[in-house]
Amino acid sequence: MTRVVAWARGFAPTVVALGVALLVTALFILIIGENPLAALRALFDFGESPTAQANSLGVWINRAAPLFLSGLAVSVGFRMGLFNIGVEGQYRIATVIAAGVGAAIVAPAPLHVLVIILVAMLAGAAYAAIPAVLKVTRGVSEVISTIMLNSIAIGIAAYLIRRPFADPDLGEGENTTTRDLPESGRIPGINDLFGLLGLEEPRRPVYGFVFIAILVGIVMAVVLSRTRFGFELRTSGLNPSAATANGVSASSMTIKAMVLSGALAGLVGLPELLGESFRFSGESFVAGYGFTGIAVALLGRNRPLGIAGAALLFSFLDRAGPRLQSEGIPPAAVVIMQGIIVLCVVIVDEIGRRRLLRAEERRARVEDPQTVTEEVAS
Repeated sequence: MTRVVAWARGFAPTVVALGVALLVTALFILIIGENPLAALRALFDFGESPTAQANSLGVWINRAAPLFLSGLAVSVGFRMGLFNIGVEGQYRIATVIAAGVGAAIVAPAPLHVLVIILVAMLAGAAYAAIPAVLKVTRGVSEVISTIMLNSIAIGIAAYLIRRPFADPDLGEGENTTTRDLPESGRIPGINDLFGLLGLEEPRRPVYGFVFIAILVGIVMAVVLSRTRFGFELRTSGLNPSAATANGVSASSMTIKAMVLSGALAGLVGLPELLGESFRFSGESFVAGYGFTGIAVALLGRNRPLGIAGAALLFSFLDRAGPRLQSEGIPPAAVVIMQGIIVLCVVIVDEIGRRRLLRAEERRARVEDPQTVTEEVAS
């Protein structure tokens, strides 16, 4: 019972922030001259026909999987007190290398997919190790280095799809994609599950990688809360001095945290690569998951379960964008709503932290007034 109460108190600020964000968004919609109730109906409108509803559910699931993985990647850095803004570049590099290697090898179906996943994780980890080493050896802020590496990743990916990983079947001026992955390197969609649930099947494939994302979330939940590594990671983030005094190397933990964050970031682009596109193209590559993952991690309070809920919320809002536009509400309203939600969470968390601090100070005065008097006098 105590654990349930603690869990409820932990997520209460998020619930309050969501309510405040909804009110602020309604006010914004009123200011631009639209009806907030119409916007609310559009948010929960999945379509009139069964096929349209199935398509909306499929888009919701497909969008949530990479957002969840991106939020997990960012949260590992946050727990260590690191701000890994480089998830965007890390998953871009990982996706293009995984696509190129996956198209170049031949292997049985399960092994082929496993190799692609491992290559993506290794590529993301290697790219994330660069800012980690710079921070440990030269004191370079990971914020600055990861921002710069995001821009560099765009150039590297463009080179890779035009030179070593280019599809030779395309013309000289058309080499902007990698070769297609063979059938053994693809993950089947889960559209059949809709039929088992009595729903229409979506027209686009629903990524089967979502089950791998769930498995990754479970593993990370265990690692972060039940292992020595997770304990040292939390300790180093909360109190580096105490962690060092207990024999935990801050430099080592910085590198480990960034490498693990990069490895998780390497998975972000795989749901689409293995489930639908089967190739990397600079034109069709979906960017932005890395930056949105920061908001998802903040909203989920750096906990896998909370991140899953935040990813579902953000993907739900993204899915409603076209429907909002049909009601005369600009698509930017979705982005504004997401920003307001994160801002409200930060504000409510800070208010809660200060109230808790004042309550502890009052409790200390009641329990030991003499000590408090001496501290004030000194």
